[in-house]
Amino acid sequence: MNSKDSQFHIETLGIERVLPHQRTDRRLINNFTLWLSANLNLSTVALGSLAVPVFHLGFVDGFCVIVVFNLLAALPVAFLATLGPKLGLRQMTISRFSFGWNGAKAMALLNVATCIGWSAVNVIVGGQLAKELSGGAVSPNLAILILSVLTTLVSLYGYQYVHLYERYAWVPMAVLFSAVFVFSFPSMTLTSSHVTGATWIAALASFGAAVFGYSVSWSSYAADYNVNQPESTSPRKIFALTFFGVVLPCVFLETLGLALTTVVSFKDKTGGILLAAATEKFGPISRWVMCLFILSLIATNVPNDYSLGLSLQLLGQKWQKLSRAVWTVLGTLAYVSIAWVAGNGFNETLTGFLLMITYWLAPWITILLIEHFYFRKGYYEIENWNERQKLPGGGAAMIAFAIGLVGAYLGASQTLFTGPIAGKLFGADIGFELGLLFSSLSYLVLRRR
Repeated sequence: MNSKDSQFHIETLGIERVLPHQRTDRRLINNFTLWLSANLNLSTVALGSLAVPVFHLGFVDGFCVIVVFNLLAALPVAFLATLGPKLGLRQMTISRFSFGWNGAKAMALLNVATCIGWSAVNVIVGGQLAKELSGGAVSPNLAILILSVLTTLVSLYGYQYVHLYERYAWVPMAVLFSAVFVFSFPSMTLTSSHVTGATWIAALASFGAAVFGYSVSWSSYAADYNVNQPESTSPRKIFALTFFGVVLPCVFLETLGLALTTVVSFKDKTGGILLAAATEKFGPISRWVMCLFILSLIATNVPNDYSLGLSLQLLGQKWQKLSRAVWTVLGTLAYVSIAWVAGNGFNETLTGFLLMITYWLAPWITILLIEHFYFRKGYYEIENWNERQKLPGGGAAMIAFAIGLVGAYLGASQTLFTGPIAGKLFGADIGFELGLLFSSLSYLVLRRR
């Protein structure tokens, strides 16, 4: 670490392997609080609020979907998190042992696109709410800039400061969201589904895909946030803490969003507007409460910003000449620019695009898990992590990945397009399921050859 970095306490470590003697983080609770804070936010409530007005489900079936699909989505996130202390490598770097040198670069680029896109969507939501709450006094672009600067100040300094912020950010959010639930509970009703038969099944599948895709998207970051923990750290404890760190806030806030849409006076409201209506019961402090809810988006975007810089370094030695912190700042400039443009009316298209590109996670996760459990039996030649010639060629993984994307396309059901199979199933979104099936079968065959 040079003197300048020491003066400002900015982390200089990038994708380099953290050696066993360098791992000083012994706070196991970090594996819980990071994901707890990252998911206790406005966007999680907004997702749950789609069940009734968009998918026409009732409270009971919507709640069942939220629970089941969050439990399933948290499994790969929790498992991949256990590889951080085991290997001392960041999540995208671990992809090299399946996809090879160049294949891992392609995965890293997809992850960068996902990081930038979701960061943009989150700050757009915050900007629009800030404008509404201020009666137009605060422009969306100004609010977007403020949120982005605050996020960058946390993620810029690196691993230690990311965990420090996330360790406490969940506390006020948990209190306020719980208060909203308590105040609104008397007005909530157990609504029934508005669809039946095959259309109902399609609605369950599509809402489930949205819930699953939201939670499982943390998989591509999972190992980034415990590589500084000792090799002896219990994998079972890491798995459990990560699993519940994702499941508990997602189930709670998505259920809150779902429940709020059953309140008659909140009819046809979704997302931040729905939450703003619910906070009116707080009286004179309602606007301050909503300001804190807007600031909750910082905890969500911090992992996006931090992991973005790591993914860009994976593109090669030339990219590693710029530190992770510099890439974090450049990534922030990119998503702020996108948010300023998309915030003027294109945010729905951008959100639809992002929901589609998250389909890449299904074949990526599948290939990593098959490689780990079936072919490697948990063993990695860890000393070869940065030796191009000693890593797998990655041909089998890349072909299986492409086949998985074909499966995702066939089963996708989004506002921008509907795949042929999804179209025949009343618009049921089974893109993740087909992506998983196609990639797993093809990788099992191709990897042997």
